[in-house]
Amino acid sequence: MAKLIITAAVCGSAPMREQNPNVPYSPKEIAKEALRCWRAGASVVHVHVRDPKTGKPDFKRELFSEVVERVRAESDMLINLTTSAFSIEDPDPGEARLMPAELGPDLCSLDVGSLNFRGNVFINPAEWVEKAARRMQQKKVKPEMEVFEVGHVLQAADLVQKGLIEAPPYFQICLGIKWGAPADLPSLLSFVSRLPQGALWSVLAAGANQLPLTTHAMLMGGNVRVGFEDNLYLSRGVKASSNADFVERTVKLARILGREVATCAEAREILNLPPEKTGQ
Repeated sequence: MAKLIITAAVCGSAPMREQNPNVPYSPKEIAKEALRCWRAGASVVHVHVRDPKTGKPDFKRELFSEVVERVRAESDMLINLTTSAFSIEDPDPGEARLMPAELGPDLCSLDVGSLNFRGNVFINPAEWVEKAARRMQQKKVKPEMEVFEVGHVLQAADLVQKGLIEAPPYFQICLGIKWGAPADLPSLLSFVSRLPQGALWSVLAAGANQLPLTTHAMLMGGNVRVGFEDNLYLSRGVKASSNADFVERTVKLARILGREVATCAEAREILNLPPEKTGQ
């Protein structure tokens, strides 16, 4: 079975310190959490940025850039920048969402398809999805295609068929997000059964479902995402002190289940990425 790629999603855009005082806000704090996860065994960090003072979701270029610089200064960790945003104030928000691809990340998230989400509609029109895929291809950034419904898998497969996604296509199966696919084994099996041939995949699950669904993924040969973006509790009533707590637990469980954990260099090879990022 292939080695396990562990992604740490260290802050997301929703969790606040009122919920867990260890949620990082500033670029320095976000990078510090990423490096803790790297030392614990994660090979990828998924990055959102926040207003350093208030913790509100932000999308400023300089905040992303600082995180990238800090992480790369001390590690060989793969960097995955989000292109999801609800807080952009720009005449062309779709174009503004693609700014992170200009910062030389290894991967960028690519949300395929729209969804009712947090009381709003998370709008990802088909034309924007194709534009994003083309832009990432031009920038030599690998899309991590986030899919919340089975139909999103079919739309992503169309991108692959059109030659807009370099092999191997990489999917993040998102389960347990309200009004998306439920976090259960039948859902996971349904998603995986519809992936294009040769696709690689990872799974995330919200809240208490994180541990059982990532365990299923490890047994099935998939990869996993853990961290504060999806879950703030290490166990019932026990808040995690760091994202690294989740990574450490995942590494221990992987060893019990007979999965070797991929180093950053091995993750690059598995995802067909260059040995190191040389720039934009």
